[in-house]
Amino acid sequence: MSYGPEMALWLLLIIPALAAALIPMAGKAPNIREAITLIAGAALLANVIYLVRLVGLGERPEILLVPFAGPLDIKLTLEPLGAIFAAIASSLWIVNSLFTVGYMRGNNEKNQTRFYTYVAIAIAAAMGIAAAGNLITLFVFYEALTLSTYPLVTHKGDAKARRGGRIYLGILMATSLGLLLPAIIGTYYFAGTTDFAVGGLFNGAIGTGVASVLLLLFAFGIGKAALMPVHMWLPNAMVAPTPVSALLHAVAVVKAGVFTMLKVVLYVFGPDLVSQTGAGTFLAWLAAFSIVAASIIALRKDNLKARLAYSTVSQLSYITLGAMIAAPAALMGGGLQIVMHAWGKITLFMCAGAIYTAVKRTEVSQLDGLGRKMPWVFGAFLVGSASIIGLPPLGGSWPKFMLMVGAIDAGKAVLIAALILSSLLNVAYLMPVAIRGFLKPANDPAADAAIVQPIWVVIPPVITAAGAFILFFFAGDIIDYLRPVLPAGGL
Repeated sequence: MSYGPEMALWLLLIIPALAAALIPMAGKAPNIREAITLIAGAALLANVIYLVRLVGLGERPEILLVPFAGPLDIKLTLEPLGAIFAAIASSLWIVNSLFTVGYMRGNNEKNQTRFYTYVAIAIAAAMGIAAAGNLITLFVFYEALTLSTYPLVTHKGDAKARRGGRIYLGILMATSLGLLLPAIIGTYYFAGTTDFAVGGLFNGAIGTGVASVLLLLFAFGIGKAALMPVHMWLPNAMVAPTPVSALLHAVAVVKAGVFTMLKVVLYVFGPDLVSQTGAGTFLAWLAAFSIVAASIIALRKDNLKARLAYSTVSQLSYITLGAMIAAPAALMGGGLQIVMHAWGKITLFMCAGAIYTAVKRTEVSQLDGLGRKMPWVFGAFLVGSASIIGLPPLGGSWPKFMLMVGAIDAGKAVLIAALILSSLLNVAYLMPVAIRGFLKPANDPAADAAIVQPIWVVIPPVITAAGAFILFFFAGDIIDYLRPVLPAGGL
């Protein structure tokens, strides 16, 4: 088969899967092992860029992976939202892999070959989610992502890691099998199909009562979106090495969750049906509560990774809020947040990892004066923080603006208060990290004088911080690219 749209879809899965097969063979040769990871990342990104351009021209490439009974086929179909998610995951896999080299070697981590192998499997699962052509396919890859990231969460192998892993696996499996799977079965029962379609599948086949029940099952069944109260897996997953945290919070797991949430609203229910349901209104308010509550918890955390974890819970709920407001501008705000949060939050986690690698400090209160010794790292943290807060000219400012416009359009302007309060809390829990680092006297000047910073834990967060800035100027292009996901007459 010559290279074309169908082959490119196959390669979304084949490239990372092939890397996962080759990495263990090079386990005794770290340079070759890591070269395989980076080459696979570059090949995957090139393949995704080809598909992104193709989808942007209006094509919807499709392949059948496993034939079943028509509506239950396992198949891939790429559309604009999935293409955006694939682009995020593939591009940040490369950057995160560079950071992983510096972090794993700098901290003499054990079982590095196993680590790289499971990361590659997780990326393959994320690609399957991005290109899923129906709910059945999405569910299969969604579960594969959970199972492949469990060994990453428990990587250290101690009691704390095992406990965090049990919570991680328990919550995500319980929500998907107990709630998401019944929601998919219910959708098939009422719609007669699980294939995604712009504007939704039901076409008047269900009333708002049934739609509300199904929507609630989906919202809480998509546990990776970390909507309260099914969010506790996320802070407990912080027992993992920092490259895993970056992978979970920016590239794969949480983005797969909110991507699924947005895709269900757009392609299963349709924005019009969601806006008519009582469940949509309830979930919008719950998302607003999660935005504020998680920010307050983050403010009280001295551990930097814990602070960033609860920040992620808050920031993910922006996307759920946009989905449940269901106005075109709000939905676009949710789509933009998937992109902008990825680049901002991976920057913050990699900075936390760079600090730990250099000085083995994990608490915000231990960072005084460190910015003068690690200016690139703390400068990148400042830029990433500004994007998460929503300050222009950083990419993170656009999603908040679009969500506010969408709330006004939908007659739910009161929800803007949660976004404003969240931004103020973002300032309160993120900015002190850079301020303490640059402006306060050092806690231990003698120790700080001897700091050694591996270059590959410094360069990656600088790259992603630059990305958070550059993306500010391309928000309009992303919106234009995503317009086809809305029903006719949308934004």
